[in-house]
Amino acid sequence: MGNILQLANVSKVYGTKIKTQVLNEFNLEIEEGSFNSIIGQSGSGKSTLLNIIGTLDVPTQGEVIINGISTQKLTKKQLATLRNQTLGFIFQFHYLLPEFTVLENILMPYRMQNKKVTPEVMERALHLIDVVGLSKVKNNLATNLSGGQQQRTAIARALMNQPKIILADEPTGNLDSDTTDQIYDLMRSINQSMNTTFLIITHDQSVAERTDRIIEIKDGKIILDVQKKP
Repeated sequence: MGNILQLANVSKVYGTKIKTQVLNEFNLEIEEGSFNSIIGQSGSGKSTLLNIIGTLDVPTQGEVIINGISTQKLTKKQLATLRNQTLGFIFQFHYLLPEFTVLENILMPYRMQNKKVTPEVMERALHLIDVVGLSKVKNNLATNLSGGQQQRTAIARALMNQPKIILADEPTGNLDSDTTDQIYDLMRSINQSMNTTFLIITHDQSVAERTDRIIEIKDGKIILDVQKKP
């Protein structure tokens, strides 16, 4: 398979008078359908990297190509469309809307496109609820869920618009070890069954070691890139 994501000589500098370089001529290629982790100490540039890949921030220099589209000259509206259609986000904090049910939270990315929920869309949402094992609580408010159930809801929400890439920032950071294993297994299953590319930022060595590729960054550069043989 080809590359779903490419970063070419990407640098990010914050500040004008006092400059802080967070990414330094960063190069990265991610293959479509792959299951990857990014590790590194706090301040290594992981979050900045994820924000740039997610088009939530722009590089000071360099090029980001997502699904064959260079983001360099896209307008904010075009970036928002690319983000909504191609990328799914899972965070350490699930950011569910507490006044909505599991089903309503999962439908939210689709509703954000100002589109009417058709029977086909509803069927997809219900299928995703089944995939993440939440059929029995689909009408529960987000506040009436366990931590693991909340994260499962967030994963289903991230998949609602059938993204090519899932960007996961510490997706198991607030979970106990048993629930972490369950969430990892769920992400791996989705990767294999839907051919969804995963890029997981994690401090959890046990999660990183179970991915197919581990990318370690330090001072805004890759210092280790280990890919397991198939």
